[in-house]
Amino acid sequence: MSAQRPRWQSWLLTLRRYVTFFLTMAFVISCCMLLFVSQLQATLGVEFTREQISRAAQLTFGNVVLLSVLCTVVDEVRRRFLVARPVRQITRAAEKITRGDFSVRIPPLGVWGEDGFDVIAESFNKLAQELSGMETLRSDFIANVSHELKTPLTVLQNYGTLLRQPGLSEEKRQEYARAVTDTSRRLASLITNILKLNKLENQQIYPAAATYDLGEQLCECLLGFESAWEAKGLEIETDIAEGVLVHTDAELLSLVWNNLFSNAIKFTEPHGKVGLSLRVQGGYAVVQVSDTGCGISPEVGRHIFEKFYQGDTSHATQGNGLGLALVRRVVDIIGGEIAVSSEVGRGSRFTVTLRREPDETADPVETAPA
Repeated sequence: MSAQRPRWQSWLLTLRRYVTFFLTMAFVISCCMLLFVSQLQATLGVEFTREQISRAAQLTFGNVVLLSVLCTVVDEVRRRFLVARPVRQITRAAEKITRGDFSVRIPPLGVWGEDGFDVIAESFNKLAQELSGMETLRSDFIANVSHELKTPLTVLQNYGTLLRQPGLSEEKRQEYARAVTDTSRRLASLITNILKLNKLENQQIYPAAATYDLGEQLCECLLGFESAWEAKGLEIETDIAEGVLVHTDAELLSLVWNNLFSNAIKFTEPHGKVGLSLRVQGGYAVVQVSDTGCGISPEVGRHIFEKFYQGDTSHATQGNGLGLALVRRVVDIIGGEIAVSSEVGRGSRFTVTLRREPDETADPVETAPA
């Protein structure tokens, strides 16, 4: 409930305003009357009697009282319509916000001359709109996390039940145990990605920049997936320029390469092709990771970097929709750019552009742009 001011307090404030008006007018009018009378006496040479002065003082006092009452009434009416009413509207809207109703908006108050209230209302509406968007994201995030956690937990429960069956053959036991291990690994990866994304979005991870060879890092990350591409019989094509230096956080940037390589291998059919290239364009290093996988449609491409968004709505391919969200956030933090181009059935190509460090050992003539 709104905290309403007690009636006695309202009357006390009204009385205070009346006294303020009274004292102000008494001072101003008395000064004006004294100046007028003294000037009149000096000009006409007329001396006023004590009775005339007393009657004039009483008349002046009565006028001060009446004018003070009139100003107090006018001020009270002005406050009720031009101040109290907008304040009540803003207060009621704020109470709805505190109760979780982020759809509330304050209409134009239309207060004569009180532009400040319209500015407050506009700022309040922007705040309510931002809170509404955050609430929608929070609800979607909780729903998606619940779904993504429920799936592996159900798998673990089912395989755990199967492992308890009597007379289970060694082959089946190994198969079920392997499924439990793989599912546990997926669950751990999901939770790790959620924590990393949360820290990145809340700016709890600060880049520790250092200068290093980008080509070496790309090769190391790619070799980490050697068993995965060999299992699928994929062809790996690399075109990596030498001596390309970058000044950034190597640990954060490795998240980008690991996620891009993982997706390229995962979405490429057996005996397909995955490509990696690194080249220099002016003061930038451009990395491209391509594949001959299923590709993505333009509609999916517009949402591919959103949290939990998966183009494969059937979840036939294993993933949690957080990898590319992590990639986008890391690239934004280190000041780079990322883009994707794809064609359904022909594959995808992700391009990451980073500012590079000049190679001080290179020949200036050779590195000068043509």
